[in-house]
Amino acid sequence: MGTKGKIIKCKAAIAWEANKPLSIEEVEVAPPKDHEVRIQIIATALCHSDAHILHPQFEGGVFPVILGHEAAGIVESIGPGVTNFKPGDKVIPLHAPQCGKCKFCLSPRTNFCGKLKHFKNPMGDQKLMEDGTSRFTCKGKPIYHFMGTSTFSQYTVVSDVNLAKLEDDANLERVCLLGCAFSTGYGAVINNAKVTPGSTCAIFGLGGVGLSAVMGCKASGASRIIVVDINSEKFTKAKALGATDCLNPKDLDKPIQEVIVEMTNGGVDFAFECVGGAKIMRAALDSVTVGWGVCTIIGVNVGDNGLNVSAMELLMGRTLTGTSFGGWKGVTSVPKLAADYKNKKLDLDALVTHTLPFDKVNEAFDLMYQGKSIRTVLLF
Repeated sequence: MGTKGKIIKCKAAIAWEANKPLSIEEVEVAPPKDHEVRIQIIATALCHSDAHILHPQFEGGVFPVILGHEAAGIVESIGPGVTNFKPGDKVIPLHAPQCGKCKFCLSPRTNFCGKLKHFKNPMGDQKLMEDGTSRFTCKGKPIYHFMGTSTFSQYTVVSDVNLAKLEDDANLERVCLLGCAFSTGYGAVINNAKVTPGSTCAIFGLGGVGLSAVMGCKASGASRIIVVDINSEKFTKAKALGATDCLNPKDLDKPIQEVIVEMTNGGVDFAFECVGGAKIMRAALDSVTVGWGVCTIIGVNVGDNGLNVSAMELLMGRTLTGTSFGGWKGVTSVPKLAADYKNKKLDLDALVTHTLPFDKVNEAFDLMYQGKSIRTVLLF
């Protein structure tokens, strides 16, 4: 390509400040530096994590910033020292890096990486490249990166440890969901909770992550998959993916956890909280059985005060745990997930409810806020 080593001018959606729509602008994207890769983004979805940064109560957000972290594209050029990628490769940018060298990467017990510095708030991490500068400029101003990915731009620059290589025939309009939603929900079940055949499960929230958790429970051989959402329109799809019971808290005359405990003779074996917020976290924890029940927290809610847990609840054999990116080590695992989708072992198509041109990114946010979409894929 004739753009190697040159600044590329392209279209991007910039968040200039909190609580305001994104602005489609022309940006300048600098060439990649050492161990960096410049990518042409083909398809990008949006996620509540992108919206969290725009929330006025979010702590750690910086502006102006190019959001986006669930995407797929093609390598345009590589910087010095990059050996695993070449121009033309199909790739998925990863907000969860995998350097392969730190104590976290060398441990099979986690998918964290020492490249991340702010474990208290990873969404505020990776806002600049390793040298402390940005590769984006707009109207003469440097623009912050987001989670090391910034996929709301026709071209972006990422570290070579924040990138998964795909097969040449990968369907980028679908495997982009492996950058966050599907991997997070499915992996929470498979890798973190390790749901067992014949077990009972409850899933709170039926967005992209929750529905992916349903697929994970089905694949794990769960005998009963109870799903909870305040939007009953999502139940048809949940049942098609494996849900056995659908509950809308608005239709019940007692707390949802009490209903689940009664339905399951004491509580489920596994619960997955895919929304965020103390009230729903409490309901999920209360819905698991004493003795061995595992409650996995996946959702995050901005401005939430957290969950109060008594020692006795945990002494009675319940486990409260959490997951980030479904426990996957992205560089090595995401290509395998993409291959599983190609071989029809995974259903990413079920998660995509809308496909829009990139210019309609704000319309996609509205669909998400209104609960009308599961995943919207934006195409450049």
